[in-house]
Amino acid sequence: MWTYLVRKMISTIPIILGVALIIFVLFNMIGGDPTYQMLGKHANPKLIAELRHEYGFDKPKYLQFVNYLKQIVTFDYGRSYATKQKISSMIFNGVEPTLSVAVPAFIITTLMAITMGLIVAYFRGTWIDRIVVIFCVIGMSVPSLAYILFGQYFLAYKVGLFPISGYESVLPNRIEFVLMPILIWFSVSLGYDVRFFRTAILEETNQDYVRTARAKGLSETKVLFKHILKNSMVPIVTNVVIEIPLLILGSFLLESFFGIPGLGSITIDAVHNSDFPVIKAMATIVSILYIFGNVATDIIYVFMDPRVSLK
Repeated sequence: MWTYLVRKMISTIPIILGVALIIFVLFNMIGGDPTYQMLGKHANPKLIAELRHEYGFDKPKYLQFVNYLKQIVTFDYGRSYATKQKISSMIFNGVEPTLSVAVPAFIITTLMAITMGLIVAYFRGTWIDRIVVIFCVIGMSVPSLAYILFGQYFLAYKVGLFPISGYESVLPNRIEFVLMPILIWFSVSLGYDVRFFRTAILEETNQDYVRTARAKGLSETKVLFKHILKNSMVPIVTNVVIEIPLLILGSFLLESFFGIPGLGSITIDAVHNSDFPVIKAMATIVSILYIFGNVATDIIYVFMDPRVSLK
């Protein structure tokens, strides 16, 4: 296990370098000169030269790329063009608001989706299965913006169950502000997850070992929970673990509409202000987390399915 883990971590180095190179080319070469975007096309040439020297844009491209790699290793992405704040501080400050919504919503959605996937798989082909699938398709078809507008107008404004928007850093007061975003996240994600988990579970029901277990006289409940669920966990784990790195951004729309100062809101503001250092930092962080998420998935496979071997 440790040998495989070390080899896997070493193999991620060229992948990270490749991702870093792509991001660097997109933001530093294809995107044009950032100084003109900050100062305008008719800015003073002397001021442009000073700004290019301040941010290191006058250096050769390979030195700029080396400096970018140094930023990744040291987690020091410089300062924002718009706010002049340190980007690392902005990210650290935005992690807690994002995770306060993303983590509870993700855990609740995953557990509920697995439970409902088991239920509809148990009652496959019945009216319960059909109704759940229909509601899942309807829930997937409704845009997330519609859920947000419905929640803010009816649940918050008309009924007064939740605040329309806002955020409190103090934990007890924060709960009422994150409840509706969590509910909306749950409503948006549940349909897709239930259908995915249902498909993964049903694919195992026709396997030979399931027919053998039933032939031995095992109850349907025992077959479902002890055999089918255990062997269907590989695709389920894949879906769950790969989604975890993306939680760091939370939901762009949720944070923007509900005034949550998380990483999604920071990224949206950076896009509106053409704040490329912040966008580049967020793109880099999410890419690296996604790479390590795939490594974690491969390792978890061994514990979920003994047929998988690490080579």
